[in-house]
Formats: sequence, structure tokens, C-alpha cells
Amino acid sequence: MPDITFTAFEKGVEKKTVIKAEKGQKIIEAARLGGVNIETPCNGLGLCGKCGVRDAGTGEFILACQVAIEGDAAYIARDYECENDSLRILSEGASFDYPLEPFISKRFARGRTEVYGGEELWGIEERDTGGLLYGLAVDIGTTTLVANLVDMVNGKSLASVSALNPQANYAQDVLGRIHFASKGDGLSVLYGAFIDKLNQMIGELTRKANISPAHIYEVVYSGNTTMLHLACNIDPSGLGKYPYTSAIYGGCHITERRLAISPFARVYLPPVISAYVGADITSGLLVTGLEERKGCALFIDIGTNGEMAFAKNGRIAAASTAAGPAFEGMNISRGMRASAGAIESFAINSDGSCVYAVIGGGENSPGAAGICGSGLLDIAGELVRAGVIDSRGRFVPPDKGCYPALLKERMGRVEGKNAFFITGDVYLAQKDIRQIQLAKGAIRCGIEMLLSRFNADAGDIDEIIIAGSFGYHLNERSLLNIGLLPPRRGGKISFAGNTSLSGAGAFLLNASLRGKMREVAARVENIELAQDAEFERSFIKYMGF
Repeated sequence: MPDITFTAFEKGVEKKTVIKAEKGQKIIEAARLGGVNIETPCNGLGLCGKCGVRDAGTGEFILACQVAIEGDAAYIARDYECENDSLRILSEGASFDYPLEPFISKRFARGRTEVYGGEELWGIEERDTGGLLYGLAVDIGTTTLVANLVDMVNGKSLASVSALNPQANYAQDVLGRIHFASKGDGLSVLYGAFIDKLNQMIGELTRKANISPAHIYEVVYSGNTTMLHLACNIDPSGLGKYPYTSAIYGGCHITERRLAISPFARVYLPPVISAYVGADITSGLLVTGLEERKGCALFIDIGTNGEMAFAKNGRIAAASTAAGPAFEGMNISRGMRASAGAIESFAINSDGSCVYAVIGGGENSPGAAGICGSGLLDIAGELVRAGVIDSRGRFVPPDKGCYPALLKERMGRVEGKNAFFITGDVYLAQKDIRQIQLAKGAIRCGIEMLLSRFNADAGDIDEIIIAGSFGYHLNERSLLNIGLLPPRRGGKISFAGNTSLSGAGAFLLNASLRGKMREVAARVENIELAQDAEFERSFIKYMGF
């Protein structure tokens, strides 16, 4: 059996791992056996290019998911930990006023403290711990995790931490995770990765707040339906095939013994709307009070999935589209997550000069390493506005374009096709524009089909609420320039931040909201876009700029 040596890095510290591998086995399979972290966002299809490792002998970069092992070899992996430490993840979202009425309470009697969940006795502690009552709100995103430690005695937030969802190492999007979890030990791998990371986060939170994790009694998980399945170690395969059935409906507690918190703590799952509209949207509906608004309001959580809800005088319909990983910087030639070195914003001046901001580097920094989602939409939007990209999504060649000379100077060729260069190494290629079109077309199609369900059009919308960590960093003008949002909605767009997390916090601190949102979720009309005969035609229509 060949010996495969991996040199990996943990926050800059070199670590070597030697693995006995099978001949013919893919490099990525050997890495996983040895616990070496190599990301494969496209689930090993060879599309994203993010699992590149360097052959220590030849210096060549190769894709670990595509190359088979022939004999002894050594490979050098990227320092993912260091990159992910600088990830920009939003840990705040819109909120609202509500009374402090947590589900958990304590009663001291006969020298012991009884811990209750509602009216049910959950456990007994041998001393007076009445002032020690903590809970955890967790936003389980497809790409990121955010956890907020809350004092349930006074409702104050004590500490927040965020991290990359480790499941993204195995598959970037929801469908990829369902596929991975449905094979062999895939479910246990994804579940274990999540629990291990959440326990690390709990350790960090309790150290920051100087409390014992044994006094955390309730955790609220808010996330899309697939993420809840994987977090609870429940088979999600029913979500991946028609009729798309969920094994989780939410509005209930589960017992999770692997969390490093109180031994009698439980996890609350908010109500789930459908197989692809999850508890994160229920949390968003709670925070924004969508069902109580007069007129028409559109709520969109933009990310790897495009989940949305449209409300008209209290009636709500919801849908989900598979936007794909482009908005997270994946499947993009020079794409990356929102970490140090990523171009996060971009603008074109009237003379054609370009201004861009780099995370950790400032304006027009020479240290740009790639493009994250917000920068990607800014670049595309500005190039569409300037006439560098036409309505079909194609670059207009410099000799045929009417745009400024300074922009023409940035045009070049990549793999024989036109590309626009932001720096000498960072560019937007023709194939990247197609990825943007697919993602934005799916979301815009979902919006239009929700509107049609209510016999409404763009002019009827009183407000568009953009939610999510990614959505919070977007530029309104870019969203309108590429046509992701209906035209003439400028000035009616608000950014609500991480409503999945702030909604989870509200569920944690006020038990009466749980019953209320069970009723709201049950009333939401779920629209299966893929089952609508108009979906494909509408999707193609809205791919254009």
C-alpha cells in the first residue's frame, strides 16, 4: 500500500500526516481517512477547483478529488484554518420588543434546585443555582455557523462566536450534502463534523463569558430544513427526491447527548415550513413580523439557497430556489469566501477608473487574492451598467464597445475567452458570468412566481427585506443593475442582517412566540417552483441582464 504524506497547516503551524492508501484511491479519500482538511465544495465533481494541493515533488497543483494514487507521494494542502479565521460572518440581525418569558425556569427547594422546561421537571442540581440560567441560539447556515450565548435571567447576550460550517468541506450546497449524507457513513460524518465544531464554539463562548457549560439548559437551532436534518443526525434523503418529504417539522424539542452542556439540556427546533423553506425563514418571519404588515412585502434570504416569502395583507406564500454556491465565491475562477484578501466591493467612476475594497487591505489594495460574493455582484452589476457586459451576459469586445478606454485596457483573455481584470491576477471570466446568471436567474424567477401567485407585480411591492449574512453586505444598486430584484424598487429595500440568529434568540427568550409561529408556519402557502410548468420558461427569461 502506498504511503501518502500530507503537509497541512493549522493556523500557520506545519503538521505532517502519513496515510496508508489504496492504489487507485483518490487523493481526497486518503486525506479524509487521515483527518486532513481539504475542502471539496462541489462534492468531488472537479468543478470548483478548491481542493487543489501541491505535489511536493513536482510543485504542480492538482485537484485532490480527481487524481488517483499510483504510488508513494507527498502533497501540501492549504492553510484553511488561517483563511477561515478571517471570515467575515454577520452575528447580528433585526429584532423587536418582546417580554422576557423563557421556557426554562428554576425552583429552589429543600437545598436543591429543580430545573423545569415549561411545567416538566428536566433535572435537579444539588445546590442553589437559581441565578445561573443560560441558553444558546445557533444559526446553522449552509456555509457558516453563528452561536450566541444568552443569560435567560436578564435576556442579555453574553458572547457570540462564528465559524465556517465544517460540512462545507464535503459539499458546498444543500443538494450536495443530501447526496453525501445518503451514501455509506456520510450522514455520521456530516453530523459528527457539526457537533465537534459546535462544541468547540461552546467552549469558546463559555470561556469568554466565564461561565460553566453545565448551566446551559436549552439550545435553539435555526437553519434550513436540510441543515436541521444533518445537525440532528436524521437521514435527509427524502428531501432529495420527489415528493420532497421532510422528517423534521419543528416546533418541538430533541435530546442531544453529544453537546458539552447540561446533561439534561434539550434542543428546540423552530417550526419548519417545508422541505426547502426551513426554520431560518420561520425565524425571519418572526423578526420582521411579515404576517402583520399591511400591503405587500417581500422577504428574501440570499445565500447558497434563495429562500423567500411574499406577504399581502397577512397572507404569506414561500418558496426556495437552488441559487448554488456562486454567491459564496465558489465555482468562480478567482472566487473565495469573505475572508482576508477578498475583493468585497467594486465601483466604476464616470471616466472608467475602478475603485475596489479588499477585506483586510483597504481601497485598491495590491493584496487582492480573489473575489467574494458581494464583490462578485458589484463587479457584474457595474460592468452591466457600463456596457462591458451585454444583456445576454456576454463581454462586449473592446473594439466593439462604447465604454471608456480605461475599461477597455482591463479586458484580456483567459482560456481563449474574454475576461475583465480587476488586478493582474484577479479577474472575472466569461464562465463566471454564467454562474452569476444561473444564481440570479433562479432567485428572480422565484420572486416573479411568488408575485404571480398573488396576481401582483413589482409595482405592488411596498418593501423588500434582504436577510442573511451575505445579503447584509450587498449593494442595492448592484442588485438592481443585474436584475436580481425587480426594477424601480430603489429606496424600498432594507437589509435585516442575520434574522435566523436573532429569531432563534427570540424563541429562546420568549416561549409564547413558539406557539404563535407554529400557527403562522402552518398558514404559509408553500410553492414548489420546480413543479410549476412556467418555472423553466421564467428561469431562462430572468437569466439575462
